[in-house]
Amino acid sequence: MALHLEVVTPEKKVFSDTVENVYLPGEDGELGILEHHAALVTGLKPGELRYQKAGQTVHLAIGSGFAEVTDTKVVVLTDNALGEAEIDEAKAEAAIHRAEEALKSLDHAADAEEVAHLQGVIAKNLAQLKLKRRHHS
Repeated sequence: MALHLEVVTPEKKVFSDTVENVYLPGEDGELGILEHHAALVTGLKPGELRYQKAGQTVHLAIGSGFAEVTDTKVVVLTDNALGEAEIDEAKAEAAIHRAEEALKSLDHAADAEEVAHLQGVIAKNLAQLKLKRRHHS
């Protein structure tokens, strides 16, 4: 198989190598990608990206972003990508708490952009906690 995966955040290229398959948290549900997949560009929501390499499954918690798929390549552009070891539960919980508190004080109609931002912060941190806790239980 020759499916090349690249995961890129604004700070760095997180991963770049050949993999057997990729599963992405698409906006409309999970997407499974194998070699020779139809070309597409899709939005991603915060969640779990996983791929197989040499029979091992690797899990990353990602934020929102986009994926470009061709028959031999998947490029994921996301605002955040963390492996289980990089996730700090206390920081994620604190970020969720701060965002929830900030949401309480906003006028949701007047501050729609800020509401969307805070909801994104919550979703991204919940995805991290879900990944961390599932693999530790």
